[in-house]
Amino acid sequence: MAVEGIGARVLRKEDKRFVTGRGRYTDDIVPKDTTYAIFVRSPHAHARIRGIDASEALAMPGVVAVLTGADLAADKIGGLICGWMIHSKDGTPMRAGAHPAIAADTVRYVGDAVAMVIADTRDIARDAAEKVAVDYEELAAVVEPAHAQDEGAPQVHAEAPRNTIFSWELGEAASTDAALARAAHIVELDVVNSRLVPNAMEPRAAVGVYDPAEEHYTLYNTSQNPHVARLVLSAFVGIAPENKLRVVAPDVGGGFGSKIFIYPEETACLWASKRIGGRPVKWTSDRTEAFLTDAHGRDHVTKAKLAFDADHRIIGFKVKTIANLGAYMSTFSSAIPTYLYATLLSGQYAMPAIHAEVDAVYTHTTPVDAYRGAGRPEATYLIERLMETAAREFGIDPAELRRKNFVRSFPHQTPVIMCYDAGDYDATLDAALAAADYAGFPARRAAAAARGRKRGIGLSCYIEACGIAPSQAVGSLGAGVGLWESAEVRVNPVGTIEVLTGSHSHGQGHETTFAQLVHERLGVPISSVSIVHGDTDKVQFGMGTYGSRSGAVGMSAISRALDKVEAKGKKIAAHVLEASEGDIVVEGGAFKVAGTDRELKFHEVALAAYTGHNLPAGMEPGLKESAFYDPTNFTFPAGTYVCEVEIDPDTGIVEIVQFVAADDFGKIINPMIVEGQVHGGLAQGIGQALFEGARYDAESGQILTASFMDYQMPRAGDLPSFTVMTTETICPSNPLGMKGCGEAGCIGSTPAVINAITDALGIREITMPATPAVVWEAIQATAPRLAAE
Repeated sequence: MAVEGIGARVLRKEDKRFVTGRGRYTDDIVPKDTTYAIFVRSPHAHARIRGIDASEALAMPGVVAVLTGADLAADKIGGLICGWMIHSKDGTPMRAGAHPAIAADTVRYVGDAVAMVIADTRDIARDAAEKVAVDYEELAAVVEPAHAQDEGAPQVHAEAPRNTIFSWELGEAASTDAALARAAHIVELDVVNSRLVPNAMEPRAAVGVYDPAEEHYTLYNTSQNPHVARLVLSAFVGIAPENKLRVVAPDVGGGFGSKIFIYPEETACLWASKRIGGRPVKWTSDRTEAFLTDAHGRDHVTKAKLAFDADHRIIGFKVKTIANLGAYMSTFSSAIPTYLYATLLSGQYAMPAIHAEVDAVYTHTTPVDAYRGAGRPEATYLIERLMETAAREFGIDPAELRRKNFVRSFPHQTPVIMCYDAGDYDATLDAALAAADYAGFPARRAAAAARGRKRGIGLSCYIEACGIAPSQAVGSLGAGVGLWESAEVRVNPVGTIEVLTGSHSHGQGHETTFAQLVHERLGVPISSVSIVHGDTDKVQFGMGTYGSRSGAVGMSAISRALDKVEAKGKKIAAHVLEASEGDIVVEGGAFKVAGTDRELKFHEVALAAYTGHNLPAGMEPGLKESAFYDPTNFTFPAGTYVCEVEIDPDTGIVEIVQFVAADDFGKIINPMIVEGQVHGGLAQGIGQALFEGARYDAESGQILTASFMDYQMPRAGDLPSFTVMTTETICPSNPLGMKGCGEAGCIGSTPAVINAITDALGIREITMPATPAVVWEAIQATAPRLAAE
């Protein structure tokens, strides 16, 4: 193994600028004559806008403009879209209400923008925004997804009667009902998957720049997929033709899915720059705005039945979910509770029959879309809570019930679209149980009881789908774009290399791992490799980063481009060395004639390509190749997580005393970076289980958790030292054998924690987040029963 190649624990190249404060983020970009925008936002969850008086604000020195939804409509700027069409089970298309960047007549959630104040400084804009008088007629609101479809519930959009966007299904109802009818055992659970706020370290920001001389727009923004942003802003919002619109996503401080989407502020800043004569318009969110307006995650209410035969093998799974999509449909929101959720309900298990129904509903809350894992955590939480509950009801060890139902033959076609290509679920289960000393748990539980503590252990066996593809398949399911990826490898005359990729890094370490792949293939040091991304004027087109696709899809595109570079390099070397092309091998940064000492260093081949003095007949000079890669299948990372907790019954405080994660990510490029990705995912999954949860007042629709005072994030002291490990089965559907690692920790950890808590307390269910108050109340509720027993 090369010290900088695949499998090496190489320190991240990009960290030098980050840890020294030399990163370049959107808020660092201040073009000449920049103005600053502050949005006037609705304090009501649902209200009619009777009028807006901006006269006092406009009279303030330094105020450039106050723009409203009426101005936006007058300029014929279109609204935001949802890019994935879902049809209801009766064949009708989803019912999407209009989503203007600035509301013109009705606001639909607290934080909905009603005006945009632009001034010479941010402070002036903020002061002026407070002077904008908005006359609201407050209306009744609905915030609970379980009640959104009630007769007489307040209507969010006229286009969606009873607030129902679509009623969708997947699987076979008849065969699943038949399985439940003949089942020896049925385990039922009602599960709420709580709403989360993403909270990336860097808040969202946008700088819109219009050049009147060129009639050209530039948007700097915090985006995970700048090319998709350009496509939507051009083709659907109508800002400008693509050739007149550049989108640049510089360094981005975390995304977790929340920066995939096209947001109102980006549209407004671009449009406003032209409206005010070409001065740049800059907006940077504060943390309160982030809580109010960044797309939230999860928020499912589900009823489920899992059927077993007399031998405790699964024979059917029935699921009915209400998915809250908030006040507007976001860019990919329709896909999350459908094709990214229901298609993973089989988990790691051989289930012959599954039927899932999903009702997506509007409520007067912040829009909901993809958040780390995006549908997969919801599916895993559901099936793994049911499996743990079933094992306890049957009196069977939870690990063995899972093992009995594992898929063991591959490829494996599930009843819900997915075809698992490769895996070894016993291997990750065995590795996790051994590392956790699962067999020794009863003794640890007894010792904890002697100290007056309650100790529990919980398992979770997750599977996810990454590298969403192929494009033809997702297109048939309603996706509005292809999900391939592009790459271009430019070899310079002196042998340095630039890799242009459509993937985008916002903390994953692409500048290091992508360079490691180049080193592995061509032998050049990673210091000679530059990774270029995030600029639509530099990279032809790309689909961005989300769904753990950068390795399996993005790096596969790079690998295909490297194939072409290597092939041309071999032709040049063979010609110069007067050898057969078939005898040329690439080793140690040189093109060698196998079995001899004759070679050309890589930089010599590069120079020969550009001087053009001695090339094979008919060969074009230069050494630059591109590739588009469209996968043949999803990839399927999988693993087993074991969580062990100890609970103080007097306070309800939960301490995670041990957490083991065993994952199968296929081929791993940089183990250190993979471990960091798993650690971060575990922190977020544990955060949902124990701390995090967005709550709204059911009557007023006010968000009650709009700051870190009320929305608790996990801190270092709340988390244990994780034990992480990997097993390996090679993914057959991409040239690198990779599966993806970015979301696994967030998917598998939440049910493991809740399973451990319910085990410790001897209860069936507990709501998330399982805060000390929630746990203490559960203990008090069980005390009379335990006393009676």
